[in-house]
Amino acid sequence: MANLKEVRIRISSVQSTQQITKAMKMVSAAKLKRATNAIIQLRPYATKLKEILGNLSANLEGSSSPYTEEREPNKVLIVVVSSNRGLAGAFNMNVIKATNNLIAEKYSEQYKNGNVSILAIGKKSQDFYEKRNYNVIGNNNEVYTALTFENVTKITDSIMAGFKNGDYDKVELVYNRFKNAAVQILTTEQLLPLPQNEKAEETHQHQVDYILEPSKEEIVKELIPKSIKIQLFKAVLDSHASEHGARMTSMDKATENAGDLLKALKLSYNQARQAAITTELTEIVSGAAALNG
Repeated sequence: MANLKEVRIRISSVQSTQQITKAMKMVSAAKLKRATNAIIQLRPYATKLKEILGNLSANLEGSSSPYTEEREPNKVLIVVVSSNRGLAGAFNMNVIKATNNLIAEKYSEQYKNGNVSILAIGKKSQDFYEKRNYNVIGNNNEVYTALTFENVTKITDSIMAGFKNGDYDKVELVYNRFKNAAVQILTTEQLLPLPQNEKAEETHQHQVDYILEPSKEEIVKELIPKSIKIQLFKAVLDSHASEHGARMTSMDKATENAGDLLKALKLSYNQARQAAITTELTEIVSGAAALNG
């Protein structure tokens, strides 16, 4: 009977876990809807801003912005966008692995010289790199408490100031780009200096004659910082939507696995119960036969 009691306790434990994973799946589904709406609304604006900037800046003679200045990448900053919480499958670990691969394949010399810095957005990546004694810049985990353009812009301003002052020669961005609830695309982008080749390519595809006021140079000078801020804000929104999609999928799978485990435990329980009943009946029959004999 001790075996039956253990199985009953385990069944109860799995049922409790299944209720928790179901609730977490529903919470993530509700949050995913809001996060998806936010990134879908931002993407057309970000794309159009990038297109206009490409058309304007490619025709300028010489760079009018310090954020387009190409330098030898002696000092590198990598912005790693993860989440504050776990239970989202491989969501956070995939970003960390992509960052580690980027350092190993592209910036190994800079890392050996201690010139690779990490700016983590999200507690999971922050903790990972702090425990491994990387040069982690600041703490930006509270940005998810109120995920607004103004809060993300504070981070972007510090990055742009560091690049302008020569603290970093290159800034890379690693995050999960949202495709749908089940698919997140690991993405690595150059944040600074603003890539010139993309602007030139767009210019050839979309030649537009704008009426400009006050001047092309001044407009580009305003648009370049804004484009960089929008790019980082879009990455954070993408990652935020991807997190809830990954967690919803993970909790759905966990709920299914709990259901399969419950079936197996109930079958085991019934088999043990039948064996116990059979043993008791056999003992009763044997005892009765002994008395009659």
